[in-house]
Amino acid sequence: MIATEHLIWFLLLALVAEILGTVGGFGSSLFFVPIAGYFLDFQSVLGITALFHVSSNLSKIALFHKGIDKRTVLYLGIPAVLLVSLGAILSKYIRSDYLEMALSVFLILFSLFLIIFRQFRVKKRAVNLMAGGAISGFVAGLLGTGGAIRGMVLASYSYGKEAFIATSAMIDLFIDASRSVVYTANGYVHWHDLYLIPFLIMVSLLGSYIGKRLLVFISEKQFQLIILFLILGVGLATLVKPLWQMSQAS
Repeated sequence: MIATEHLIWFLLLALVAEILGTVGGFGSSLFFVPIAGYFLDFQSVLGITALFHVSSNLSKIALFHKGIDKRTVLYLGIPAVLLVSLGAILSKYIRSDYLEMALSVFLILFSLFLIIFRQFRVKKRAVNLMAGGAISGFVAGLLGTGGAIRGMVLASYSYGKEAFIATSAMIDLFIDASRSVVYTANGYVHWHDLYLIPFLIMVSLLGSYIGKRLLVFISEKQFQLIILFLILGVGLATLVKPLWQMSQAS
């Protein structure tokens, strides 16, 4: 449970995560998971993120629904849903500090890779869509966020901004619904944290709307470079917490 004096900061940072996730096209969990880790234990973060992301994706689908590519949703979404449950089940058997370190390393390596190789694209093949969906689903279940991998695959298909966001959100909705069930069975969804859900629903609606308005004025390519540096910074900051906890325990 988040202390009252910290709740405002938590919600403001969640709003920023939602705006950046909408504009950048990676999804808010990429930013929300490491941010929430400073307020809640990692297993609680996984549970609350899955529930928050359901409302976040519904907001995006409502705002950008005309751009949904049904073929991509099927090819990428089905493997993602199948593998997200496996990742979510395995998360119960791995220490949370190791999961946080894995998340931070993933964010750092992913952002550095795309910063250095800006022109990298996945070839447009059905097998690559299915592989990307499977990997992103597994990572989402295990670490709480897989939108970065999915975004890299979708970027190869040269979607417009609205189609990119809507298609990604539809896939993410199925992923979050699936892992929410497993996280609840794992005991990650705590009754004393559920008071956050109404606040986070409002945050998701407001953040998605602000993100849509910003897309009119901001070049997606320019903004995505800023996003990548932000992901790198979040990854580095996230690495500090589990390292500090491990040093205290030793």
